[in-house]
Amino acid sequence: MWRRARGLLLALGVLLAAAVALAGLQTGDHHGRLDPRSADRDGSRALAQLLKERGVRTRVVTNADEAAAAAGPRTTLLVADPDLLGAPQRRAIRSAIDLSGGRTVLVAPGSTGLAELAPAARTKGFAHQRDLDPGCPLPTATTAGRAGTGDGFRYTTDLPGAAGCYPSDGHPTVLVLPSTTKGGDTVLLGSERILLNRRLTEEGNASLALQLLGSRPELVWYLPTLADMPADGPAEDKTLLDLVPSGWYWALLQLFAAAALAALWRARRLGPLVTENLPVAIRASETTEGRARLYRKASARDRAATVLRAAARERLAALVGVPPSQAHDPAALTAAVSARLPEPDAGRDVTTLLFGPTPADDAALVALADHLDALEREVRTS
Repeated sequence: MWRRARGLLLALGVLLAAAVALAGLQTGDHHGRLDPRSADRDGSRALAQLLKERGVRTRVVTNADEAAAAAGPRTTLLVADPDLLGAPQRRAIRSAIDLSGGRTVLVAPGSTGLAELAPAARTKGFAHQRDLDPGCPLPTATTAGRAGTGDGFRYTTDLPGAAGCYPSDGHPTVLVLPSTTKGGDTVLLGSERILLNRRLTEEGNASLALQLLGSRPELVWYLPTLADMPADGPAEDKTLLDLVPSGWYWALLQLFAAAALAALWRARRLGPLVTENLPVAIRASETTEGRARLYRKASARDRAATVLRAAARERLAALVGVPPSQAHDPAALTAAVSARLPEPDAGRDVTTLLFGPTPADDAALVALADHLDALEREVRTS
C-alpha cells in the first residue's frame, strides 16, 4: 500500500508546499506599503535613506493629531491614503495645511480626500500613461524630467497660483496648490509610484520624489491606521473569513483543484461490473496465466500467495473431510492434513506451508506453489 500511495502523497506534499509558499508571497505583497521603514517592493525605505543622506530627517507618525502637531514651516507632511481618513482626522490635517506654513503632500487623494483637504481641486479620472513628461515650467519638474506619475489620478483646479505638471490628456497628475499661509503649499500626487522602492530607479522618479519631500529639513510621514478610519458611520462586523488574506484563498483553491484531480486519477468504479456475453470463450489456463502476469507486474506476491494457499486449503479440506466453514482454520485443517501424511512431525511444516508469511521474492513464491502442489498430491495418494 505504501508503494502505491507514496507517489500520490509526494505529489500532494509538493503541491501543498507550493501553495503555502505562493500564499505567503501574495499575503506579503502589501506588507509595509508606503512605509519608509520597509524594504519591501512596495515600501519606501530607499527614498527615506536618500533623504537622510541629504540631511532630511524622516519621522513616522500613525495618528492625525500627532501629524498635525508635528507640522510646521520647516516640515513636509506626507499623508498616505488620505481617502481612508475619518472626518475628525481630515479636519486635523486641514488645520495643519492652513496654519503650518510648510508643505503637505497628499498621496493619490480621490474625491473623498479632496473635499476637505484640498477643496479647490477636483479629480478628472485616471491617467492612461505611466511615464509622463513634466509639461510645466516648475523647477522641481524640469529638473527631474520624465517620471512615473501616471497610473493614478488626474486633477484640475481654478485656484490662482496653482501649478500643474506631468499632464495626461491635458490634466496634470501632480498639482501644487498655494496655501493661505505664506511659504506653504499642498502637493497632490496622483500616483504613489515614484515613492516605492521598486520604482525609485525608473526615469526621474528619485529626483522628483527627493525634491518634493526634501524641500524642508524634516519630513513627517503620516501612515493612517485602523483607528483613523471613519468612525461616524456604522461599524462593520467582520467574520473570521473576512480577516483571512486573499492569498490564502488562492492557495486553498489550488489545493481543492489538486485534490479533485487526484480523486479523478485514483477513482474506482462503484458497484459491480456489468456482465456481457463474450464474443469468444477464454480458456481457464489463459485467464490464470493473465492474472499471474498482472500479479507479477504489480509485485503482488502477498496476493498471489494468499490466492494459492486459500485454493489449496479448500481442496485439502474436501480431501480430509474438514467442513468448508473450517477450511481456513489452522487448528482444524492442519491436524486433519497431518494425520494423512506419513511423516509424524509434518504438522509444523504444514502449518507454515498453508498459513505462513508472504514469500520474500519470486523464487520463494514459485517454491511455495510447488510445495502446495506436492502436499496435495501426497494427501490424495495417502
